[in-house]
Amino acid sequence: MAIVLKKGGSFNLTKEEPTLKKVMIGLGWEPASANLDLDASVFMVGTNLKLINDSYFIFYNNLKSPDGSTQHTGDNRTGFGDDDDEMVLVNLDLVNPNVMELIVVVSIHEAEQRRHTFGLLSDAYIRLFDVETKREVARFDLDASYPNDTVVVFGKLQKTNNEWKFYALGDGSTKGLQGLVDIYA
Repeated sequence: MAIVLKKGGSFNLTKEEPTLKKVMIGLGWEPASANLDLDASVFMVGTNLKLINDSYFIFYNNLKSPDGSTQHTGDNRTGFGDDDDEMVLVNLDLVNPNVMELIVVVSIHEAEQRRHTFGLLSDAYIRLFDVETKREVARFDLDASYPNDTVVVFGKLQKTNNEWKFYALGDGSTKGLQGLVDIYA
């Protein structure tokens, strides 16, 4: 049974799931009314909380990290249907040793032009899925409201003392994806 996390909660993957090496980060949502195009992205940052290299920003125009550890499976432009809308695969053993965090965000494409916000969504979540055993390990449902936000940091994988932990963040803002690029680049 998967661990269900609340905002601010964490889960030590290394201790609780010692055999976990290949994880799928699934992100899902349902549009409540408008046809929203959401985009999952991952910032692979070092100890200074900056990208270790621009090519470690994983998103719909850069689907794979240079170290081969992290791969975005592609853009879902509607969010309709069951299950995960966008997925990122991570092989924890291959992550560049200079990467200390994988920050997982979801942004709304052309949010300002279309006047779209997370307030138009329902049932948003992030989940960690063990690729090898085919089971859900942890889940974080975003039950908080983000009526005016255009980007949400769903969670992060953090490596400390050779242990991987997952943190459920749920931090929304109106900065958009470019605002986060400006922070982490």
